[in-house]
Amino acid sequence: MRIFIGLDMPASVREALVLQQFLLPLHRRIAAEELHLTLLFCEDLADDLAEVLHFELSDLHLPGFEMSLAGLGLFGGTKPHSAWAGVAPSVSLVALQAAVEAAGRRAGLDLPHRRFVPHVTLGRFSRTDPATLMRLERGIAAGAGFAAGPWQVDEIVLWQSVLTANGPRYSELARYPFAQHRRPPRDP
Repeated sequence: MRIFIGLDMPASVREALVLQQFLLPLHRRIAAEELHLTLLFCEDLADDLAEVLHFELSDLHLPGFEMSLAGLGLFGGTKPHSAWAGVAPSVSLVALQAAVEAAGRRAGLDLPHRRFVPHVTLGRFSRTDPATLMRLERGIAAGAGFAAGPWQVDEIVLWQSVLTANGPRYSELARYPFAQHRRPPRDP
């Protein structure tokens, strides 16, 4: 099973991202309902580890925080393969990602050590002709001042990713609200 843990976004942020997608010459746009920020991706996860991961994520006690998107960019260097919207610097987001990764390791996942680069993928593309690449780079430069949010992050989501001929499709498996939204039991 291919799963990932990430952040969902409010409709207003999704709308701002869809507008940016429209302004860029992207071959394969991410569907509006599938725009998200990945905190941790797990490929080929066995069912028993998925269950342990679920319990580890359920035990996280995290504070909520505000988050905003800022800027656009490309992954792939001189041969770009995807366009993204960046995230405004956030110590809280970095701490959240570290907590989610630690939960994955406690669950027994064999996770590669990667630098966390928070972003929302807008679209992917394969070989791009020079004219399209120039339009893409101009669009990214024009979107350098892009901003969306802020919004309150108060939960993480566990999704399953299924590869199809038209790209990956995501289905939600579980939501994990942060501690501030869990009411402690009242004393009698």
